[in-house]
Amino acid sequence: MSRTRIGIVGAGFMGSVHAAAWAACPDARLTAVLGGSAPPTRLADEYGMRVCAGLDELLDQVDVVDVCVPTDLHHEVTVRAAKAGRAVVCEKPLARTPGEAAEMIAVCREAGVALLPAHVVRFFPEYAAAKAAVDAGAVGEPAVLRLTRASFQPPADRWHLDEARSGGLCFDLMVHDLDYARWVAGEVVGVHARSVRAARPDAPDHVLAILRHAPGAISHVEASWAQPPPTFRTRAEIAGTSGLLEFDSDRSAPVRPNLRAGSAAGPMPLPSSPLAESPYAIQLRHFLDVVRGVAAPIVTADDALAAVRIATAIGRSIATGRPADVEVAA
Repeated sequence: MSRTRIGIVGAGFMGSVHAAAWAACPDARLTAVLGGSAPPTRLADEYGMRVCAGLDELLDQVDVVDVCVPTDLHHEVTVRAAKAGRAVVCEKPLARTPGEAAEMIAVCREAGVALLPAHVVRFFPEYAAAKAAVDAGAVGEPAVLRLTRASFQPPADRWHLDEARSGGLCFDLMVHDLDYARWVAGEVVGVHARSVRAARPDAPDHVLAILRHAPGAISHVEASWAQPPPTFRTRAEIAGTSGLLEFDSDRSAPVRPNLRAGSAAGPMPLPSSPLAESPYAIQLRHFLDVVRGVAAPIVTADDALAAVRIATAIGRSIATGRPADVEVAA
């Protein structure tokens, strides 16, 4: 079988992460890349990709489009790729609004192409193992989940801090755990949330959200951009009717620095894994199997739409100071 041709749209931080992951997939061939204002020559040279001047040029050369542009551009790139008959891998969150996400799904279905959202946490070994244990009945029925994802704020010149483009902390960071909580404990029907920035708009954001799941469980989800660099900490606890599962990134890291603000760090926070193989490579290899029709998706576009709806409801709750209902698919 010939290798699947991959085109990356967006040559920034996540574009580089995805390129490295695709390079570790033997059945994929990195073929073309489209950057922003500056040609992505370094990334292209590193992986032998052609630099394209526009999206149409890239679409003519690839089988799969990997969307790694800022969140507010996901809709446009995905719709154009789908209408050209190309399968799409899209970084999380799927879109900036539920309406855009729903339209992306509809266009891809009409075109008969796969739309695969890159919710990579489902492919981290500890999270996947905990989900499998819950499915096997290890803790009984899930009752209370506690999920934490704490890191440092992206640099001031990054688009992530423009909430009109990124959706802010709830969309860009917390969305990982919103998706995971729903995966483990079922559909989320209501939220109640608070944000540090609601009281101090100039402060790095820190959000605590309580999710109400349709089957009866409650999730406490905490996300933070208020940690000193290079911190990236995660923690999960799943309490059920007959047992408890928990894991903490601090326990698996032999050395965990906690440096003062302003210390050296990478341009963006990125969780690490103790595995020799990157979870990003595991994720993209799985997506390739889905595109080739030999695997069912672990995470679907409808799952990603649900995460966008939860994040949107959290934003409403923060703005009003009251609980908010979550739109649930019929």
